[in-house]
Amino acid sequence: MPVLKELATWAAWLRPEDIPDRVRSLAASQVLSQLASIRAGAEHPLGRRMIEAFGPPLQHDARLSACVLSGLGSFLNLDDTAYAGHLSNSTVAVPLAYAYDRRLDGAALVAAVVAANECAARITAAATLGPLRGHSAVHTHLAGAVCGRLHCEGADDVVWTSAVGLAFAMPNWPLMRAFLASDARLFNSFTPVRTAMDACDAARVGLRGATDILEHPDGFLDRFSAVPLPDAVNAGLGERWHTETLSFKMHPGGPGVDAAVDCAAALRRELGPIRPDEIAEVVVEASLYTLFAGRKAASYVVGPGSPLGALVLHTPYPVATALLTGGLTVNDFSAPLLNDRGRWQVAERVRLVHDPEFTRALFASEAPFGEALRQAGDAAEPWLREFAGEAEAKLAVDAANSRESGDFSASTKATGARVTVRLTDGRTASRERLVPLAAAGPHTRANHAELMREKFVEFGGAKDVAAAADRLDAMTADELQEWISAALR
Repeated sequence: MPVLKELATWAAWLRPEDIPDRVRSLAASQVLSQLASIRAGAEHPLGRRMIEAFGPPLQHDARLSACVLSGLGSFLNLDDTAYAGHLSNSTVAVPLAYAYDRRLDGAALVAAVVAANECAARITAAATLGPLRGHSAVHTHLAGAVCGRLHCEGADDVVWTSAVGLAFAMPNWPLMRAFLASDARLFNSFTPVRTAMDACDAARVGLRGATDILEHPDGFLDRFSAVPLPDAVNAGLGERWHTETLSFKMHPGGPGVDAAVDCAAALRRELGPIRPDEIAEVVVEASLYTLFAGRKAASYVVGPGSPLGALVLHTPYPVATALLTGGLTVNDFSAPLLNDRGRWQVAERVRLVHDPEFTRALFASEAPFGEALRQAGDAAEPWLREFAGEAEAKLAVDAANSRESGDFSASTKATGARVTVRLTDGRTASRERLVPLAAAGPHTRANHAELMREKFVEFGGAKDVAAAADRLDAMTADELQEWISAALR
């Protein structure tokens, strides 16, 4: 049986009672987290222009509402990630639009989110060892949007299979120049979600997609993966929940920025107010992943006026901002705060250094690569040499193989950093964090609901709306309608 057919059959008939309580609880926090990200995007100048062009987040046409919700939640890098992919821009945004349009209850919304998570994450995992990753792997949203919508509509697995097959007929491939240097980043999820909506409409009237589009020699994985992992699509269905690998975002920023910002904010609390001229040097030690993303963005960052797409991947400016202000928020990525001369003076004194132990921990954790390396085995080495370099490829393989594959109930995402500040008066202070605040790990599993309430309120949401997320999957249809409206008000 084609892997897509097996996945679609399982996901189309997934019901709330089939999903463990702990997974439903994580999905409820994911919905609240993404609503906070959508609110933040709508308040940013670029988000306001998107609304001007395409209409408000909730509108009469659920298809367009899904696109706008996905676009608003993605471009600030406040969206949640998992093994594998930046899921929530489609797996939450699209079910929100259709649950609201079809007046579904909370249990139906949560089940749709989990079904979309599982499908999108598994297909993305199958192509993880390839040229596109993170936000550039926009094919995640072809799967997430199709599955999120069709679960809300109660479509059968035949429609699911054709819709995914049609959506993946011409999968999107972003150009890095546009991604980093222009406002095209706003379409990072908007465009694949719109493609997915067309695929659903087409499948609904009987147009057929290729059921073997994922694993066929002329199919998706052949073009989008250096080391195809088709077995990842259906591994442990109903037992191995990719939703349990969720990492939530507390502030804007790309891979590796989170832990460094957490450390910088902690140093600000320790040292108290600091003037830019009091900082002699800032050293950020991090994994290869952080350095890789930073190198891609560095040539586009030129101080005030730098494009947002590059800034959210650039470690020095977010770290400098957190050191001087005690945090990092959306307003820090637009004028007038972005034009602050002192921040850029400190950013110029931030130096990134590779720490092999952070790289080892990165590849030992499930997300973003470790689980794929374990599954690929020796076949992953050419990809690793290209990505990490000859010297680090063996380190990565050894680290990945230090843990066995299993379910994801104890998953981690170790994108760590150590930040050391040397002041002009001779004082030195340092902070280290292996797992960023709210990333996958023991602390997040125990505290995700509280953390996401904090995030939602920080980005302007009402406290009572945040508190109500704890009972999301028990809400009636009328309660859910009111809650979604209030969350986006």
